[in-house]
Amino acid sequence: MLKSVPLIMFDSATSDDAALINAISDKWGFPVISSSEKPAEGLYLQVQNGVLGLADAGDKKVHPVEVDFASPASLYRKQHGGGRKEAIVKAIGLKGNEQWHVVDATPGLGRDAFVLVSVGCKVTMIERSPVVAALLEDGIRRLALSFPELAAQMTLQHGNSAEVMQYFTGENVNAVYLDPMFPHKKKSALVKKEMRLFQQLLGHDPDADALLPPALKLATHRVVVKRPNSADVLAGVKASMAIESKKHRFDVYLC
Repeated sequence: MLKSVPLIMFDSATSDDAALINAISDKWGFPVISSSEKPAEGLYLQVQNGVLGLADAGDKKVHPVEVDFASPASLYRKQHGGGRKEAIVKAIGLKGNEQWHVVDATPGLGRDAFVLVSVGCKVTMIERSPVVAALLEDGIRRLALSFPELAAQMTLQHGNSAEVMQYFTGENVNAVYLDPMFPHKKKSALVKKEMRLFQQLLGHDPDADALLPPALKLATHRVVVKRPNSADVLAGVKASMAIESKKHRFDVYLC
């Protein structure tokens, strides 16, 4: 179940942060409450130093989850061309200086989308949760402040991915990327935190199988599905091939 969460206006908020909070609330419909009304438990959104984050009131030790496309790790990979060595780029099938249009129908925090942008793809992210969509939009906004050419390669649509893909309008889509939520067993504290918050916010993803048919109709070249190595293929449909790594694989469906 998709949930809305409150947006906190801290007493110490700067005028810039207050303006950003009001703009986000106006667009996405999040109720703005004061810091004195902050819930004792559950999730809430906050803006600090111009960054939108999702926090857990019941775990004060954990920093808010943010979308940071301009993180040092992401930019290092971009600057040193490491993105082309990523398994996702190989799975997508990008070669040479092709500028493919990729639809990421399950963007999460947008890390895979940024990898594809860093190697020259245009990426359209489709996100149905208003909370996650707001985080992604804020990440694109901040990326545009320092790297407008990269931000220009990313677009965001808010809606149910299966429906948006079925009635997609715009330029041709070369590839569709799917990474539906799956129970993670990684030990990374960061991954645990993000997955825990996302599962608390979104619940399970029982309709993941419904993403494959419209994706196969939309893509002109291929659909790539990221799965844990132990997971069955999506919707029971055998892939054309698979690219495997230690913990997961990319099932590739040629169109």
